[in-house]
Amino acid sequence: MEHVSKVPAADQALAILAHLAAQRGPVPAATIASALALPRSTVYHLLAVMQQRGFVVHLPEERRYGLGIAAFELSSGFSRQQPLARLGRPLVAGLVDRLGESGHLAVLHGRDVLYLVEERAPRRPSLVTDVGVRLPAHLTATGRAMLAELPPAQLRALYPDRAAFATRHPRGEGEADDDWSYGRLKRVLATVREQGWAGEHGEVTGGLASVGAAVLDHLGWPAAAIAITYPEDSAPELQPLVVPAVREATATLSKRILGAR
Repeated sequence: MEHVSKVPAADQALAILAHLAAQRGPVPAATIASALALPRSTVYHLLAVMQQRGFVVHLPEERRYGLGIAAFELSSGFSRQQPLARLGRPLVAGLVDRLGESGHLAVLHGRDVLYLVEERAPRRPSLVTDVGVRLPAHLTATGRAMLAELPPAQLRALYPDRAAFATRHPRGEGEADDDWSYGRLKRVLATVREQGWAGEHGEVTGGLASVGAAVLDHLGWPAAAIAITYPEDSAPELQPLVVPAVREATATLSKRILGAR
């Protein structure tokens, strides 16, 4: 954008905030200056201003800087305004119109997915993936798409043992397919990463299949996922159409949450 170069201080201040947001904890000013290739004097000056406004907090004993309460309030405002749902709803609706099958948008919440948008196609049955519903992430296409984008340490922290794998349905005699383990999850997610999309067949609702893909933020973190659900017996002819359509929609939403067109 042309006006960015005319306000370098604003650009540098935002770069510092973005850098701090990407770190696991507070960092020294010298580290910030080195990472962003900025003069130390400029970094100290900007940090002082941001500290006064509450966007940065200084930890004098550690000689480090971290995000302040004002930055947290920005995050809270982001959640209250539900931009993911607002930006994603027309994209999901467009997929539903184009494919004639139901679609939804979800976010990762711990080991669950939380559905924010649900668009039902005409003459299609209601789905369990209604707005506000939570389902085990490892069983859903949206959940698998997002879990595949997590760092290994984060994934392991979410699933430390077999007890972490909740099931959608009570397991009947002889049904070993619900016997999840961390090893099985890793194999499933490896396939997701290899093909660039996630699928599930009858694991959420019998007779229905889903294709999902992740929406990535500026750090490559899974901000959300979009999926289309259709009759399982229609998978051979529908899947080749659904996969590129869903991936295109998630790429568009990724650009939109970054402010790009």
